[in-house]
Amino acid sequence: MNFILRSTAFEAKAKIPAVFTCDSSDVSPPLVWENVPKGTKSFALICDDPDAPMGTWVHWVIYNIPGTAKGLPEKMPAVEKLKDGTLQGKNDFGRIGYGGPCPPRGKPHRYFFKLYALNEVLNSSAGLRKKQVLKLMEGHVLGSSEFYSIYGR
Repeated sequence: MNFILRSTAFEAKAKIPAVFTCDSSDVSPPLVWENVPKGTKSFALICDDPDAPMGTWVHWVIYNIPGTAKGLPEKMPAVEKLKDGTLQGKNDFGRIGYGGPCPPRGKPHRYFFKLYALNEVLNSSAGLRKKQVLKLMEGHVLGSSEFYSIYGR
């Protein structure tokens, strides 16, 4: 069985509803996953836009999600550390937590949600950037799953 990540609010390759973008409430979407690799101790999730004019733009970095989690609820608080030990990093807006799609006018952009199942809880602090989290994950990824959806103006 394949490790699967999806949103319960929109389909893969479909348009992201405005509520999850800077054009509205800019809240994080609900995500769920299933068929988690055996031995998973934690998860890390990165959301980014490879179509941004200045190169890939990071919208969300969240890690040390407990290995028992089955998803993330809508409207995750923009705090460094959650009660369950989950940590959030800085996005390319320079803020902690989720920053939704906010592309310039023109062709719609793709927004990739990538979930990593890890064999350990990362020994780190909150506020890390994507590159730092990816470096800490090296050698600890049991599996990954991703999907993308689109948004444009």
